[in-house]
Amino acid sequence: MQIIRDLPALRKAVAGLKKECGKLAFVPTMGALHAGHMALIAEAGRKADHVVASIFVNPTQFALNEDFSTYPRREAEDMHMLEKGGCALLWAPDVETMYPPGHSTTINVTGVSDGLDGAARPGHFTGVATIVYTLLNQVQPDIALFGEKDFQQLAVIRRMVRDMDLPVEIDGVPTQRDADGIALSSRNIYLSKEQRIAARALPRALGEAAKAIQEGGDIREHTERATDTLRRAGFDPIDYVAVCDAETLESLTSLTRPARILAAARIGQTRLIDNLPVIPSV
Repeated sequence: MQIIRDLPALRKAVAGLKKECGKLAFVPTMGALHAGHMALIAEAGRKADHVVASIFVNPTQFALNEDFSTYPRREAEDMHMLEKGGCALLWAPDVETMYPPGHSTTINVTGVSDGLDGAARPGHFTGVATIVYTLLNQVQPDIALFGEKDFQQLAVIRRMVRDMDLPVEIDGVPTQRDADGIALSSRNIYLSKEQRIAARALPRALGEAAKAIQEGGDIREHTERATDTLRRAGFDPIDYVAVCDAETLESLTSLTRPARILAAARIGQTRLIDNLPVIPSV
């Protein structure tokens, strides 16, 4: 696996891979890799001839009170996992490379980014869209893969790529979960043993609500019930539990088209997010 840290070397390496012909897949990450990331790498390997990954903890998607300085970083272990997973190239730039002096351009994707995490974390998706646009421009992949756990992020990136007419396919990969149902996340390491047990309430509450709504239950009733379940489990604050259109993320009051139920809540000092599909009965 090639490890690249400067742009001229990246462009030369990517050109070399493309000269070999075949499809190039890209998996952008912030490191602290786990089985969820490796599922993206594996899917990328199935869809393309060469897999490129990146590790960059993007400062512009963190608010002042968030965990940028303490976000888990373990580059050596990540490199070993990527090489073992068949990654051909790792792009691992520093902040100065991605945001050189005088950098002043941002990408703001309105509409799909406005609610949910967009409301709870102002500016977050501007940081996400800007860095993903930059990474796609640098790597020039044929396909880029993102996990469905960050479903609003995936929706924002799809809209950005569509609106900016970028020549890349965006592929969402289903959320990977531990045996207890909790979605894999780099932030799960922050959970104490007791918090980890309590956190099982999140996928369970969403699953019960999704099932009830699909069977004709009232959306408001069951999102409120899920919120109460999370509160009793020890989540506080609860940023949202909502059912939204699966493409636009418009809030729904009735299940008339494919949807997702999404939630974000904090247990202790750890903010967890999760979502599940909600499909109308045929």
